[in-house]
Amino acid sequence: MSLQYDLIALDIDGTLLTDDHVLTKAIHETVNEAADRGAQIVLCTGRGPLQALPVLEELGLGGTLITHNGAATINSDDRSVIHQFDMIPEHLSRYVSYSRDEAIHFDLNTAFEMMVENVTPEAEAMYLRFQATPAVQDFRLTLPNGLVKFTVFGSKEKMDEVQAEWEGWPQHLHSIRSGDFFIDVHHAEASKGRALQQLAQFRGIDPSRILAIGNYYNDITMLQFAGMGIAMGNSPQEVKQAAKAVAPSNSEDGVAQALREYAWS
Repeated sequence: MSLQYDLIALDIDGTLLTDDHVLTKAIHETVNEAADRGAQIVLCTGRGPLQALPVLEELGLGGTLITHNGAATINSDDRSVIHQFDMIPEHLSRYVSYSRDEAIHFDLNTAFEMMVENVTPEAEAMYLRFQATPAVQDFRLTLPNGLVKFTVFGSKEKMDEVQAEWEGWPQHLHSIRSGDFFIDVHHAEASKGRALQQLAQFRGIDPSRILAIGNYYNDITMLQFAGMGIAMGNSPQEVKQAAKAVAPSNSEDGVAQALREYAWS
């Protein structure tokens, strides 16, 4: 059987992992089979590198990570930054002020650091699930340089409200729903699709030789860029419509089934 794709881009949460953040045996084995056949495996995630690296290590793989929704591309082997899209702090100030005024929890991220002003019990439990340990700092006087992502966290209803508000703001930065309880803000050019395009150009890989699998709105750009974009069965309808195929859900080893059906023949 021959491999149909040279690069396989995989989202993590809601795609590679179950809702309980478990990497199943079937997915572990199938992803490794694709790597053994010669495919370059690239995790493309909204997570930061320090939260994505444990998943890559659990797979027993190395190489490139596309993190922060494409805002930072990382070499996992030496933890160096290949490319990042920095935000201008002045553009971000309005989002920070709004979140403070509305008492919405937020974190600020450089490529490798996560920083918060405070941690509520709900946020602490959320960070524990994602294996994140943010540093507590005060940003009221100035924002750090080198920021690649700003994330707010709250109930689905609150995030719906925030999303509706921010969609009407000037688009110096781009906000994207990365989960029911999260909205990410980053450089207007940063996306998983753009980062995947940069990586493909650097490695001389034609988009037709790329397979991508994801499940949420922040995955749409990479599903559209890849020659074969596959949405998970647990994806919202808009994500499924952006894909060329739909796999079973992340509770049904959807990634494993998709790879067996499409990655080699």
